[in-house]
Amino acid sequence: MSYDQILNDGRERMDKVLKHLSDQMRAVRTGQASPALVENLRVDYYGSPTPINQLGSISVPEPRMIAIKPFDASILEELSKTIMKSDLGINPQSDGKVLRLTMPQLSGDQRKKIAAKVKEMCEEARIALRNTRRDLNKSADAAKKDGDLTEDDNRALHDEIQEVLKEFEGKVGEVQEKKTAEVMEV
Repeated sequence: MSYDQILNDGRERMDKVLKHLSDQMRAVRTGQASPALVENLRVDYYGSPTPINQLGSISVPEPRMIAIKPFDASILEELSKTIMKSDLGINPQSDGKVLRLTMPQLSGDQRKKIAAKVKEMCEEARIALRNTRRDLNKSADAAKKDGDLTEDDNRALHDEIQEVLKEFEGKVGEVQEKKTAEVMEV
């Protein structure tokens, strides 16, 4: 592999880690209602686990309420069970056609626990980024050994990989700060 290929591969892989973290953060509960909280919960629908967003429409009619209108009203019971089993801590109300989830206010303890969970998820992302750096450094060393890179290019590539890692770790830090501020906001 060439210098640029190794660097581009690293950027792509680190970008995927960041995208995955952003997807995870969308599902973290804050004081506001968001369809992302429930859209990926899986409901047993005719024997196969199916995401809620494929079984009905999800809307936010009020800032602290999520409404789920299933395409097939016969699954309301199963939807309700799935939401109660999830870690959202919400009891859904059904009128026979629509499931309404009212988001209760988060207590101070709940906010701290969620903020700790956010920190943990971000730390996992940082670990994934560092593992990517390790793999890239191995690729650089292998390229040097194969004669594709000179000693100076190898050293420069190691330094540049470290710079890319710092850049992405900074982005993870920004995601963490933003989400923690959202969670702690009353």
